[in-house]
Amino acid sequence: MPRKWLIPLLLVVMLALVTGCWNRRELNTLGIAIGIGIDKADDQYEVSAQVVAPGEAAGMKGASGRPPVVLYHATGASVLEALRKMTKQSPRKIYGAHVRILVIGEPLAREGIADVLDLLSRDQEMRTDFYIIVAKHTKAKNILNVMTPMEKLPAVNLFNALESSENAWAPTRKITLNELLSDLTSEGKQAILTGIELKGDEEAAGTKKNVEEIDSSGRLQYTGLAAFSGDKLIGWLTELESKTYNYLTGHVKSTVGVVNCPNGGSITLEVIRSKRTIKGKLENGKPSIEANLRIEANVGEVACRIDLTKTPTIEEIEQLANQRLQNFIEASIKKIQKKYKADIFGFGQAIHRSEPKLWKKIGKEWDAYFVKLPVNVKVDVNIRRLGTVNNSFIQEMKE
Repeated sequence: MPRKWLIPLLLVVMLALVTGCWNRRELNTLGIAIGIGIDKADDQYEVSAQVVAPGEAAGMKGASGRPPVVLYHATGASVLEALRKMTKQSPRKIYGAHVRILVIGEPLAREGIADVLDLLSRDQEMRTDFYIIVAKHTKAKNILNVMTPMEKLPAVNLFNALESSENAWAPTRKITLNELLSDLTSEGKQAILTGIELKGDEEAAGTKKNVEEIDSSGRLQYTGLAAFSGDKLIGWLTELESKTYNYLTGHVKSTVGVVNCPNGGSITLEVIRSKRTIKGKLENGKPSIEANLRIEANVGEVACRIDLTKTPTIEEIEQLANQRLQNFIEASIKKIQKKYKADIFGFGQAIHRSEPKLWKKIGKEWDAYFVKLPVNVKVDVNIRRLGTVNNSFIQEMKE
């Protein structure tokens, strides 16, 4: 056979062996879930799935005005069983590849979340780029039942709001499945998740009326971080404690802080950049942590009589900001050490890196060491810009 025919013949043989998309499924046979909620129901799991209603979500002409999503519920001995049971209600099989948010009810989170995460990490259809949050003081199904005014799809609203909050306000943190599993399985660091609360009228929040009012009757609001020990929720951090966590783990992208002026009033600084270094070391044979924070900020708002054109004034404001930030970080660390006894900051990992031999001896008992761990915090705030004006008009009014 001439060589020029060899390659075409091989291509024909290879094409004959290609079977095509053997496991394909048509889009109109799937119920696209964008939000999943998991609650505990006695010794079973109650699973809620927020599924897109295609015609309503697309905003097509002739849409009926019905909600853009449907919320299905089912109870089973496992999460997968509950999802499959939903086919008794849903005309389509629930498809989870496009899930944006996973909500875990607080009672389940306090009991332990490891079992429910197994399906999510094992299922080949599930992607791992969705965010995981905890419903504070309520069930996950109540969170997914809320109609949101800014976004047609409530789960997408939760996803976008968490991203926006983390980028502009420090007490929240978006956590994906891979990050959560890493924290749950790593030595020297405990897990955290962001909490979500339902504010206002819970009953009205699930109706169409909630999106027809300027001031909605019920709103969803992210509210600080949930601290875990192992896979169990052990408590809620305050806003300042949640900020402390993000400062010490290097996740503050932007936020604001208010500093008291020397002669009364206040000045608001906008943090535009934050960098931290965490070092583990030995002091008198015992582990300790040195945490250094470098903050760059702009003057965002002035509500006091102060002359910002003078260099000593800027330096004084920087020192006041240093002291305020250092005080609440140190207080937050001590409270978490005393109240929760869980190393959510990853100080154990810093000790592991710097003193691996010591870690082999104390790693199994790290929680006991964390409670008494000395943490030396140093803060360096630098003011970069004053805004479009130097001194506030308030200064001119009082002169």
